[in-house]
Amino acid sequence: MKLLLAIALFSASASAAVLDTPHYVVDISPQCEEGNVSCDRVVYRGKSKRSGHAITLQGHSWHSRCGDGVTPCRFLGYRFENGDVTYYVHEQGRLRVVRDRDEVLVNEQGRWLR
Repeated sequence: MKLLLAIALFSASASAAVLDTPHYVVDISPQCEEGNVSCDRVVYRGKSKRSGHAITLQGHSWHSRCGDGVTPCRFLGYRFENGDVTYYVHEQGRLRVVRDRDEVLVNEQGRWLR
């Protein structure tokens, strides 16, 4: 059932998914056709609840790799890069923002609103 919910949230190109965390609201909008296993065109629109500052980023879907090391297997969420800062939006609703691969700037669990 959980897998079906994830597929429903992330497979449709016309629908966006909104993640609400304690300090941020993030709108994820895949721009690929329905049925694609991976998507190279995903838009991240994030807004701070504290400051009101917003950011828009382009990114892609994020998957583990199958045994061949190339084919995408399990869907993990989405990944967005902004210079040396990487934004991860996990399938389970976690927003994790990391600078230089190891400095965690944000690590918040949220809930999917749609």
